[in-house]
Amino acid sequence: MRVDLLTKEYPPEVYGGAGVHAGELARELLTRVDLRVRCFGGPRPGVEATSYPEPELTAQANPALRALAVNVEMAAACAGADVVHSHTWYANAAGRLAQVLHGTPHVVTLHSLEPLRPWKAEQLGGGYALSSLLERTAVESADAVVAVSAGMRRDILAVYPEVAPDRVHVVHNGIDATAYRPDRGTEALERFGIDPARPIVLFVGRVTRQKGLPQLLRAAFELDPSAQLVLCCGQPDTPEVAEETAELVAALSRTRSGVFRIDGMLEPAHVRQLMTWSTVFVCPSLYEPMGIVNLEAMACGTAVVATATGGIPEVVADGATGLLVPIKQEQDGSGTPLDPERFAADLAAAVNGLVRDPGLARTMGAAGRVRATEQFSWQRCAERTHDIYRSVLGRG
Repeated sequence: MRVDLLTKEYPPEVYGGAGVHAGELARELLTRVDLRVRCFGGPRPGVEATSYPEPELTAQANPALRALAVNVEMAAACAGADVVHSHTWYANAAGRLAQVLHGTPHVVTLHSLEPLRPWKAEQLGGGYALSSLLERTAVESADAVVAVSAGMRRDILAVYPEVAPDRVHVVHNGIDATAYRPDRGTEALERFGIDPARPIVLFVGRVTRQKGLPQLLRAAFELDPSAQLVLCCGQPDTPEVAEETAELVAALSRTRSGVFRIDGMLEPAHVRQLMTWSTVFVCPSLYEPMGIVNLEAMACGTAVVATATGGIPEVVADGATGLLVPIKQEQDGSGTPLDPERFAADLAAAVNGLVRDPGLARTMGAAGRVRATEQFSWQRCAERTHDIYRSVLGRG
């Protein structure tokens, strides 16, 4: 069986969970199928993948059009595939075009839903309408749709009611428990000046409204003064959210010590060490179909405080591997808290509860390591995905 896996992100050019998923899934599928990976960007030396650089268009052209142009090249190269499998709107059009052009069954994995990320209009302008159109067209015509959590499946069926429920399958993300494991090395702490003797509250994520960083920063004004707050921040989505985040970090730093902002991608060993040394890993997301980063923290033996939204409750066992913070949200797709002050207060209270009870935090962290390694694996993800390929080919 030849499978062409279509994705924007692929190692080493990875900036989010979809890229992690694509890389890990491909590694496991290589032993099961004849896999051809097609991704955006420059050459990947030593990696089994064909890369497609985005073309230069006119200066006024929306960036989403460059992504669409890559999709056309990808679709042409899919001739001869038995199955095409696309990830995210960036590559969905390639899968749909290959389905129409070559008659190839198309499997779509959804890591998020464009209609539930309306803030992207700030980032993409008219490109957001285009990305939404490409996703809808691919999903509604797909032979099978993969949701990364049961919560995500519910969202898919609500947003795209034309999709038959029996075509939507839940396949959870996994974790590489050898790459993410407890690591008491101190190189990362020494590099950034973090005190190992003080409690550490850690955030790792992109600077985007989806990840709830502004909500965390507002909650941080109520954090126990003994705690350090370490923010590992990815690329901001827009200048506006970048400015809001910078202002909140500056204001917080004027009221307390131990606020660290670390920008850009970190070495995997440094992420692992920061997670291991943290008393609490905090995930304040307003929209999170599953949240691989929570699995990563759990695999490092760290208790997690996270928003009870999306697929997070399927990962973090409330009261056992961490604490879930309740949230009532706008139903307009933005995920905005209906009572932002209450959400911030509840978030701070949950984090403080574990900071002030390090024994409980350690117990939850140990339980999280067991849960992550025993219930979530990329091998299981690949097996389920392979079954879906067989089903769309009618092979049982």
